[in-house]
Amino acid sequence: MKVSQLGEFGLIEYLKSRFSLEEVGDDTACVKVGESLLLLTCDTLLEGRHFLGSYPMSAVGWKGVSACVSDLIANGGKPLYLLVTLLLPDVELKKVDELYEGITRACEFYGVKLVGGNVVKSERLGIDFFGVGLAERFVGRGGAKVGDGIFVSGTLGDSLAGLELILMEKKHYEDFELRLIERHLRPTARIDYVAHISKYANASMDISDGLSSDIQHMAKRSGLRFSIQKEKLPLSRELLEYAKRHGKDPYSYALRGGEDYQLLFTHPPSRLNPFLDMTQIGTVEEGEGVFLDGAPLEAQGFDHFKS
Repeated sequence: MKVSQLGEFGLIEYLKSRFSLEEVGDDTACVKVGESLLLLTCDTLLEGRHFLGSYPMSAVGWKGVSACVSDLIANGGKPLYLLVTLLLPDVELKKVDELYEGITRACEFYGVKLVGGNVVKSERLGIDFFGVGLAERFVGRGGAKVGDGIFVSGTLGDSLAGLELILMEKKHYEDFELRLIERHLRPTARIDYVAHISKYANASMDISDGLSSDIQHMAKRSGLRFSIQKEKLPLSRELLEYAKRHGKDPYSYALRGGEDYQLLFTHPPSRLNPFLDMTQIGTVEEGEGVFLDGAPLEAQGFDHFKS
């Protein structure tokens, strides 16, 4: 059997069962050191797979840090430290400078300190990010409770629309299109949600592979039924305009679009914070599976070995 027959998440489940890796399954690994809860995570960006050679390297650096930080935030952690490993072809030094300009700007924005890493020669450019955070309480995917509201931060589907616009290679982009492109190239991890997730969330993860896929992991891990409503999915004005112009279904983008790096979390509906841009999209119920408007929801998001 080849890895592609299992897919990314099937491979993870295989490795968990084959080598008794019971701790694996959340956005981060939680390790207790003395009285402290350390959160550890890693993320990789590979040219041709996660970004194009034409992308601004500063944006690649920003996005990699944001992806790593987003995992720490999703589990209720305050991001602290970052290590970066470069898989590096023999490129111009200017390209490395631009990459690190993006990395250092992102670190300053999130309050993260870059403390080291590694460099290895490679045929393709790749960057691996290893992040460390500190949590007062670990919030994983498996803690949802019956009666919880299902919430998301921000708006969904913008990054996918931005990617499609980049691939169009238009000579001129309108302002709303540029905003969508910016959300794909330079997403912002939801650092403003750390305290809320840490204090109130029963289950939490970030949306990196698409809502329709990521919510499946949370429902399975929690052992409960997640029921959501399509009309409640938060959509940006820019995505609505893009969908109108191109005859697309904006809700499809919200369900399957990856790399928004918004948060998916559950807690009692009464804990909704009106000062954060959260939206309740459904409810946790007895049972199992994920349902959209009463019908089973198919996972349509990104899978490394099937996409």
